[in-house]
Amino acid sequence: MSAGADTITSRDGKETITAEEFDRRFESGRDVSKFFDVANARRPGRDVQRVNVDFPKDLLAEIDREADRIGVTRQGWIKFVLADRLKTG
Repeated sequence: MSAGADTITSRDGKETITAEEFDRRFESGRDVSKFFDVANARRPGRDVQRVNVDFPKDLLAEIDREADRIGVTRQGWIKFVLADRLKTG
């Protein structure tokens, strides 16, 4: 089978299937992981941009306490709160 726009080739290059066959295998619960290139996976719209923000020490202490209380990292807590605030206005 020649590779085309509607085909998927396994990571090792040993098997090429159609998109329809991939769908059938996935829907039937078969393992299709050999067709995923997870090392190069990306989430569209989720590119990361690093930023530096200065916080007063007292505020950081409060953030750390709240993050510890709910079991997340400081960075995770900050991202969660900012995303929630932007969503709720």
